[in-house]
Amino acid sequence: MSKLIATSVVRGSNQGESHGGVYLIDFDREAVNQVIDWNTTDIDWQGRGWDRGLRGIAFDGDRVFIAASNEIFVYTPQFKKIASYKCPYLMHAHEIMVHKRRLYITSTGFDAILGFDLDNNEFCFGLHLVDIEGQVQGRPFDPKSEKGPAPSNTLHVNNVFCSSKGLFFSGLRTKALYMFNGKTIQRYARLPTGIHNARPFREGVLYNDTATDRVRYIEQEQQFSFEVPQFDPGQLTHAKLDDSRIARAGFGRGLCELGGGLVAAGSSPSTIALHDFDRLKTVKTVNLTMDIRNAIHGLEVWPY
Repeated sequence: MSKLIATSVVRGSNQGESHGGVYLIDFDREAVNQVIDWNTTDIDWQGRGWDRGLRGIAFDGDRVFIAASNEIFVYTPQFKKIASYKCPYLMHAHEIMVHKRRLYITSTGFDAILGFDLDNNEFCFGLHLVDIEGQVQGRPFDPKSEKGPAPSNTLHVNNVFCSSKGLFFSGLRTKALYMFNGKTIQRYARLPTGIHNARPFREGVLYNDTATDRVRYIEQEQQFSFEVPQFDPGQLTHAKLDDSRIARAGFGRGLCELGGGLVAAGSSPSTIALHDFDRLKTVKTVNLTMDIRNAIHGLEVWPY
């Protein structure tokens, strides 16, 4: 069984505390190794996740790319930091993905998707997403120009996924999975609000239905789902927060395919469940912590 890499965001953490990290998870041994503890004072401490924690994960050769809120960090497979990159249009980054010599990044704070040239190590593409009478449209821009879009978070675009068909994107308020073919944007599938990690899967669409605490698959008129792992409230730590909106158990985010019908899904408190889509069964779960504030964000198969 594959090893996984996961990032986490600690919602509601205080200055001086860890607010996320990077973990390697061996499902065969049910072993967890934290390889990065993210703790910096140079962040925005306004509610919920904001600048805290680490987000999307992607790979290019022997480079590991990990997104923070407004910066892309590059590590070796041994987690030695070798570079980092910023862009004025990168704010509250979420998921990232490598496709055809570009790293695509969701810039949630600008309702945009950015492209980073992996050969020249520079931002080279920008697509600002706007809702026009219920249909999402894209406006290309140069991320190196001063004439880009103003900050906005209308759609809360949080996921990008690429295939030979095109670039797919979705968010909490897109109400659909959209596909960009390089020229036009088309609605690929209608989805509910409050989702994460939507992507084409088999003959349908797979996503974290975060609002209902389920991992859901839809195909034409049929659908099935897996429940996010639940825990006895008495086992949870840091549950007595002043603002209940900051953190909650069962918050589902992070998906990756392992092959053979297996899909890994993340949730809070940081837990990864392995679902078998052929047998329609959850076959294993690994819990990283019982801290209710600690939520999985990025989740990928570890390729090294």
